[in-house]
Amino acid sequence: MKVGVIGTGTMGKNHVRIYSELKEVEEVYAFDVDRGKAKRLKEYGVIICDSMDELLNRVDATSVCVPTKYHLEVAKRAIEKDIHCLIEKPIALTTKEGEELVNLSEDKGLIIGVGHIERFNPIVEEIERIIENPLYVEIKRHNPASARITDSTIVEDLMIHDIDIVFNVLYKPLQGLRVNPYRVFGVVGAKPLHGAEPHSGDYEIYSAGNNELCTALIKFGASIVSLSASRKASKKIRTVYIEEEEFTIEGDFMNQEIYVYRKPGKYGIENERYTQENIIEKVLVNKVEPLKEELKTFIRCVRNGEEFSITPVQALKNLRICEEIRRLNGIL
Repeated sequence: MKVGVIGTGTMGKNHVRIYSELKEVEEVYAFDVDRGKAKRLKEYGVIICDSMDELLNRVDATSVCVPTKYHLEVAKRAIEKDIHCLIEKPIALTTKEGEELVNLSEDKGLIIGVGHIERFNPIVEEIERIIENPLYVEIKRHNPASARITDSTIVEDLMIHDIDIVFNVLYKPLQGLRVNPYRVFGVVGAKPLHGAEPHSGDYEIYSAGNNELCTALIKFGASIVSLSASRKASKKIRTVYIEEEEFTIEGDFMNQEIYVYRKPGKYGIENERYTQENIIEKVLVNKVEPLKEELKTFIRCVRNGEEFSITPVQALKNLRICEEIRRLNGIL
């Protein structure tokens, strides 16, 4: 299979590196409007193209790693040439553009996926296997400031990873619905800003923040989810915490570690202090590079004609929720 990478910035370079390591990939082609940036990838044996059309005429599938504002333009050109696409998250700059991509992809019979990389973190699959009925979920994604992201707010840059996990893994859509009906409320008080009449499966979002710090509180019935994202942190944090009736889960996305805490079997008082005995289980996790798993999955899906794990419809739902959170906080 011949694979292309359009856009060779930080993420595009990693796509090139990994594709060059996969035995299923015969040749890797790359294009960037900054030819000097693309040429620096020759160490991976990549073939540098002079134009996007040249690349699209030579490949079976391509990764779209350009800045978000160009996702629609670039992916549209690839889809119109019947090229399978993996589009980096978010799917597009706006939900309107995302809807156009969804409509373009639906009748083409192509494999179109969106690169929500954290879905391929092995702790996500393990947590999905363990959970039964989450009562409380807290996910933190805090970063030092980065110059790499220039056209995405903190919600689409960082929080979208956890929105994807919450809405597509921990609380899956109602059967038969592409997007759950929902209502979004202001932080205080609360006329609904958007949504449908409530019924089983609805969720509500409360949020506060700005373009560097943001928190969102989401209610799924009686369950509560707290998401926080920051680009002001001095320490990089990627953690998930889940409480259930009989156990608690702690996970670290970076270290790819999970601990399960069972209900204490014994309480007591020693030297006027309360004590308790807990059962702590460390879950065995097969540690992998999530991006490599994502690209291997994309290549396999193209080869076998299978739907990619994150569909354009799911990615559009993620972006729609991002826009609702931004609107609550006045983030433009």
